[in-house]
Amino acid sequence: MEPDSRVNILLVDDQPAKLLSYEVILGGLSENLYKAASARDAFEILLKKDVAVVLIDVCMPELDGFELAGMIRNHPRFARTAIIFVSAVAMTDIDRIKGYEHGGVDYVPVPVVPEILRAKVRIFAELYRKTRQLETLNAGLERRVAERTAELEAMNAELERRVEERTRERQLALAQVHEMQKLDSLGQLTGGVAHDFNNLLMAILGNLEMLGRRLPADDASMRFVAGATRAAERGANLTKRLLAFARHQELKPESVDIIRLTEEMGEILQRSIGPSIELVIDLPSGLAPVRVDPNQLELSILNLALNSRDAMPEGGRLAITASHRVALADNLLGLDPGDFVCIAVTDTGVGMDETVLRRAAEPFFTTKQIGKGTGLGLSTVYGLTKQSGGATRISSRPGIGTVVELWLPAAAPVAVEADSQPAAARLPAVQPCRVLLVEDDPLVAESTVAMLELLGSSVVVAPSGIRALEIIGDDAKLDLVITDHAMPGMTGVQLAQHIRAIKPGLSIVLATGYAERLDAAGLPLLDKPYRLDALASVIVSLQTGLALPQKTTG
Repeated sequence: MEPDSRVNILLVDDQPAKLLSYEVILGGLSENLYKAASARDAFEILLKKDVAVVLIDVCMPELDGFELAGMIRNHPRFARTAIIFVSAVAMTDIDRIKGYEHGGVDYVPVPVVPEILRAKVRIFAELYRKTRQLETLNAGLERRVAERTAELEAMNAELERRVEERTRERQLALAQVHEMQKLDSLGQLTGGVAHDFNNLLMAILGNLEMLGRRLPADDASMRFVAGATRAAERGANLTKRLLAFARHQELKPESVDIIRLTEEMGEILQRSIGPSIELVIDLPSGLAPVRVDPNQLELSILNLALNSRDAMPEGGRLAITASHRVALADNLLGLDPGDFVCIAVTDTGVGMDETVLRRAAEPFFTTKQIGKGTGLGLSTVYGLTKQSGGATRISSRPGIGTVVELWLPAAAPVAVEADSQPAAARLPAVQPCRVLLVEDDPLVAESTVAMLELLGSSVVVAPSGIRALEIIGDDAKLDLVITDHAMPGMTGVQLAQHIRAIKPGLSIVLATGYAERLDAAGLPLLDKPYRLDALASVIVSLQTGLALPQKTTG
């Protein structure tokens, strides 16, 4: 038997000879045997050892076997210890009953039969051993159950954390979708308002131009006409910004004067960031222009200014500067070698740490509260500079502020036309022609007819696409069709498709104040509100076969 699997057996008798005989009888069990000559000695051993079986003589001085058994049974530690009484004197049934009442499990008479005593002790020793093994197994099982329970609790906590995280992400995504839907609705509303404004400005500018051409150059009223024209042109620039916000404006990269663009944006920037933030625009003279879509560049600068405003809730300083830079080969921004203009937007806001800075340009990433931002501002800026052949670089320090650099390719200087001659002298020579004007707005139609007649053309007006098709079928002398796009019943593009089917050689010009992307490749474009010189240039280009600005497929 393995040493650690042995159990302890206690032999209690006041006669050494009997203890020795018991030791001989039980020695073959290969268990640990302990001997005690009195109740006191027995208790000392019991308190030091875990005893499986106690063999007690009934008749002993001081305490008899029954009293000792009672004391052992009353101790909670020995509740499972088997007690076997051995006696040569107390052999009546009353003695046996008393022994069982004091916690005995068996009663062996003297003289002892060695095989019977050995068998009985072996049974109780083995029972104790199995019980201890079961307790050990049960403790191990409980430990494993506890460990598994802890693992399941940890897994459950992790699952709850992930569910909570996914729930937050879903709520954030839904909030962003809701915000995008609001922006889309606002964009559609803005685009529609801009379209109506363009029609109004078309009528105002057209009539002012006609009035200006009918007044003598030295007439005092010309000053008021010029003032009204400048105000209307400012309104036209405002609608361009609205259309850029609504994402309806066609992307048109061109050579842009940064100094002039930022000067024109100064008022709207200051109104956007509020009076608590100082706006500084410091651009060097002689700064080269850049090739970029001016409306999208304005929108990008405005987005950066609004981000800076949100980063300075207690006020601060927003600076817009620019400088000439040269990109060498293998530069860190991945730019092609060449000349660039770096526009820097610098604020004194709360700044960003490295973690936020790494994700700042990710679409839909935002540190603002739900409903306060879409996370698309910086990603739009990155997209604009990349599509324009440039790059964007951001540096930021918490508590110091943020610098956003827009690197844009330098372009050729913008040519400035001399304004010494009156407008009428700069108009190109237009050959007289017969024009069908398709326009559902009477005010726009009236001013456009006046401009066409001033150019020597005869004009037929149709208020809708259906009426235009009827006129085309009846009038074989038409040379040109100028059609508005956004009309009820039939759009300008749909009308152009019908015209090409019945009269493929008839020239068509699309005039629109909406400027959304159209699947109308090949149609010359007139952006409302257009002036007399733009109208004349389009007609002359068609008459001479020159290339015209066309709508791209979106």
